[in-house]
Amino acid sequence: MHVTIEQAETAITAAKAKATELGTQMCIAVVDSGGNLKAFYRMDGAWVGSIDIAQKKAKTSVFFGMMTGQIGALSQPGKPLYGIEHSNEGLITFPGGIPIVDADGEMSGAIGVSGSTVEDDHAVAEAGASAIGKTALPAHPWRT
Repeated sequence: MHVTIEQAETAITAAKAKATELGTQMCIAVVDSGGNLKAFYRMDGAWVGSIDIAQKKAKTSVFFGMMTGQIGALSQPGKPLYGIEHSNEGLITFPGGIPIVDADGEMSGAIGVSGSTVEDDHAVAEAGASAIGKTALPAHPWRT
């Protein structure tokens, strides 16, 4: 099942609230399980460059079924996924992208956030994803 527009809006609302709590402005993207943009919100004052980064974080997370920070750890020189960020028309491999997992354990989409430190990006993405589902997939293989 894909994330619904209502779920995407709920995730964005929760993410905006967390960003406001942290005192930062963010770009927030929610994609469905196919990596297609479902909803997007750019807070007033958020960097223009963060528009693309937020969307790519969400896509990266849904393409590989893991948090972008986890992919980043695996894509450092000498690690098994070194260079992966050059695939799929460009991936983002630092924190801020998190899968959205439904009650059946299926990945229904992902959220990507950009606009502050990677720690803040991750916290805001986690708030959004947690508002509508889980953030960890069951053991592979999963259904999308």
